[in-house]
Amino acid sequence: MNKNGFTTVFYTFMLALTIIVLALALSGPIKETVDNARNETYENYYGLNCSSATISDYDKAACVASDMSIFYFVGGLIFVAGMIIAARLVFGN
Repeated sequence: MNKNGFTTVFYTFMLALTIIVLALALSGPIKETVDNARNETYENYYGLNCSSATISDYDKAACVASDMSIFYFVGGLIFVAGMIIAARLVFGN
């Protein structure tokens, strides 16, 4: 492998690692935001009140969707990082 090829591989892995670190760093604030949205009230805003047993089916669906948003965000960023590495391995010279 020549010097230019090694630099490209190194850059690709650095970019993928940066995206993975970004996903892990943002998972805490996203979880806090979702927890605040699921509470009954948060700083004079009305939340979903997911802990109540008497909420409608639409609110239950919104609670499940907000719970899944953490997984989708972090998983999506890690997927993008994996695709960067895979694209380099498949299409690299």
